[in-house]
Amino acid sequence: MGNGRRVSVQELNRFQLPAGFRGRSAVVVQLWWLTQATLFRLSPQFLYGWRSMLLRLFGARVGRGVKIRPAATVTYPWKFEIGDFSWVGDDAVIYCLGDVKIGRNAVVSQRSYLCAGDHDPASVAFEIRGRPIVIEDEAWVCADVFVAPGVTIARGAVIGARSSVFKDMPSDMICTGHPCVPIKRRTSGN
Repeated sequence: MGNGRRVSVQELNRFQLPAGFRGRSAVVVQLWWLTQATLFRLSPQFLYGWRSMLLRLFGARVGRGVKIRPAATVTYPWKFEIGDFSWVGDDAVIYCLGDVKIGRNAVVSQRSYLCAGDHDPASVAFEIRGRPIVIEDEAWVCADVFVAPGVTIARGAVIGARSSVFKDMPSDMICTGHPCVPIKRRTSGN
């Protein structure tokens, strides 16, 4: 540092995608992206079964009665699982560089972003990492929520609109904020 030169902390020319990171060949990845941009995204809203079938064709594990809106994005369906009767809203992004599992009767609302991958900030080569996200049964991720890599949202939790979730959230709690924190117990009206 004495000569005034700064040591590099990030050199993107050194980045290399790890072998097998995407989980399928480049051809399959491109075929999925083309399918998603056309057959998936241009399908009428009510064709939930059609979109579920397309996801299954590319390796997703999709339960019964799932409702995924046509404007939702799933990066790698072979790293995606969604349980029976769950919903994914318009413009939600399931960025499944790592596995993403959504349980039964769970909701990921519009414009939410589940980010199951990041880069190692200590790596000069900007190494990429897939880190799983789990949204357990009966959880509700409200509109425009960011969920960070490696996070589990426990059964029955509600994540308030526009929250940013960087650590696991407990079951049956309403959680909100930046960063997201539990604020009160979720109660049932029945």
